[in-house]
Amino acid sequence: MKKSAYSVAALALLAAASAAQAQSNVTLYGRLDAGVSSTTNAGPNKDSVTQVSSGGMNTSRWGILGSEDLGGGLKAVFNLEGGILVDTGAADGALFKRQANVGLEGAFGKVVLGRSFTTVYDFVLPYDPMAYAPFYSWATSGNASGPSKYGMTTAFDNLVKYSGKSGDLTYGVSYGFGEQTTGTSDSAKLSSALNYKAGPVSVLATYERINGNTIAGGARDKTTVVHLAGMYEDGAWKVQAAARDYKLDPAAAGRADVRGTLYWGGVSYKTTPAITLTGVVYYQNVKNVAANLDADPVMYVARLRYALSKRTDLYVAGAYAKAKHGQLVSLSRDDAGFGDTQRGLITGIQHRF
Repeated sequence: MKKSAYSVAALALLAAASAAQAQSNVTLYGRLDAGVSSTTNAGPNKDSVTQVSSGGMNTSRWGILGSEDLGGGLKAVFNLEGGILVDTGAADGALFKRQANVGLEGAFGKVVLGRSFTTVYDFVLPYDPMAYAPFYSWATSGNASGPSKYGMTTAFDNLVKYSGKSGDLTYGVSYGFGEQTTGTSDSAKLSSALNYKAGPVSVLATYERINGNTIAGGARDKTTVVHLAGMYEDGAWKVQAAARDYKLDPAAAGRADVRGTLYWGGVSYKTTPAITLTGVVYYQNVKNVAANLDADPVMYVARLRYALSKRTDLYVAGAYAKAKHGQLVSLSRDDAGFGDTQRGLITGIQHRF
């Protein structure tokens, strides 16, 4: 009898475990992207450099994505994601610098808490023809050689993030708690977006506000970023255009506002199901600086992407950037340039799992 009871109990536990497993879903995923790149004006002597680079079309990363069915259309969700430097095997920042969040998803939409990409980052991504490619896109921020990148904030710590959809309208908002004892507004961050899609046409509007900490006199730095964008998709063709207005109001008296507007436009065309050609122009209109320091940098980009399969692509991309009045310019949003022009070329491979 004891053996029978134990057997029944064991079978019951196995059945319960199987049922729980059936209600849960955990996925290990990632992108490994590496290429050989060559860049001019990459050093103080205006030398060129050729190297193996991690992240050509996308930043290399790995992550764990999961959900649990709670019944009634409600799910618990989580996401952990970290960056990888494929050229060296090192971690690209903290273990889960990219994503570390948990939340709920249902008919009301999705709410997560922790660290995540901002609502603006998520919503602007489809409107960048280069999809935030490290080689070469200025859509998240301008080139790295100017006094300011005039960019969006890509992720918040201490975040509460909501996204939802009603018919053709998609919307979202993120709030990052400042967690300061001087007041809830100090270091607080807000990111919001609305996207409307009607047939082949999509339009986007976003608003972001980043607060600094209060200084003597009760003032604080305030950064405001606004995007307007549009996209048209028709079969093999995709046309995208956007503008970002950036303004930093400094708290300290006597400091001028930092102002800049970034514009971009591009076209993608699938010549075959496997081959995609993309061309983009990014232009930064720098404001509130002396006329002889007005860089107004521009970057021209072209890329060919060849799909070997649904998960593996080969690509080659080239770019040229220039600035006015002898100001420095960089193709990269992270690496400084050392001249008023810069050229780059990368050929690489990306695998997704």
